[in-house]
Amino acid sequence: MLAILLIGLVLAAVAVTLIARAATLSRVRVSQALDQIEAYGFETRGAPLVDEAAGTVRTFFDGVADTLGAFLTERLRSLGEQELREELRRAGFYRLSIRKFIGYRALSAVLLLGAWLWWTTIVGWPLAFGVVAAPVMVLVGWQVPIVVIRNRGERRRQRIDDELPELIDLLVVTVEAGLGFNSSLQVASERFKGPLGEELRLTLQEQRMGLTTTEALRNLLERCDTPGVRAFVRSILQGEQLGVSIGQVMRELAIEMRKRRRQRAEERAQKAPIKLLFPLIFLIFPAMFVILLAPAIFAFLDAF
Repeated sequence: MLAILLIGLVLAAVAVTLIARAATLSRVRVSQALDQIEAYGFETRGAPLVDEAAGTVRTFFDGVADTLGAFLTERLRSLGEQELREELRRAGFYRLSIRKFIGYRALSAVLLLGAWLWWTTIVGWPLAFGVVAAPVMVLVGWQVPIVVIRNRGERRRQRIDDELPELIDLLVVTVEAGLGFNSSLQVASERFKGPLGEELRLTLQEQRMGLTTTEALRNLLERCDTPGVRAFVRSILQGEQLGVSIGQVMRELAIEMRKRRRQRAEERAQKAPIKLLFPLIFLIFPAMFVILLAPAIFAFLDAF
């Protein structure tokens, strides 16, 4: 009975998706064109190659997510599009539209619900238990993508802060060698391949499109609002306003950045013992007690 219900839900979801795609086809095409314009200049280098089968599967899921996102965005106005845009920007997903991300959240909720109903069928749990827990599964599936995006954004920001001292050292060397600040950023963007390199290339792309160095650096700070990037941008802007040498500003900033990175490393080291308590207490200690105390317990029982 539950298997028939699951198949019916899947078929109903497919039918609703096709109807919604047919109803919003013109709007989807317009939104795709706007997304291409909005994502101009945000493409990163070194994109991994995928085979044809994986590309076909990804295209299919992209289409389904795009349709669901367009359907939900038009009918729900309280999805927090601005907050989602900021989260995607922090995570580095510049080419992923808000509509498609909302569609992926809905798709994740549907897939988790289907997996939960399938699991209750396999295990043989009561139907009432599966139906009662279904809203919880839908809520969890809806929140999983945003949690993944936030974790990725936090790791990306930490990596940018960790790479800033090397960037500043390279800028000091190139500026003192006679290059201008923009030329030094160009050299640094070619050497750094991670998130920091992507942000530098995007900053240079904005300058080529007509923005000034000040505006491009402020946009960099808006995209990566970390303590290190904040100190870097403000030092450059204040140095230009006060007429201080960029090389001298960079040297002082490099010393400060290394102190901050050392403080973050010390903070992580101090947190490590507390984090180790939980696996020690719940995983390692029980196994040790079993190995050490089990022979004594069996000998004590044999004695009685």
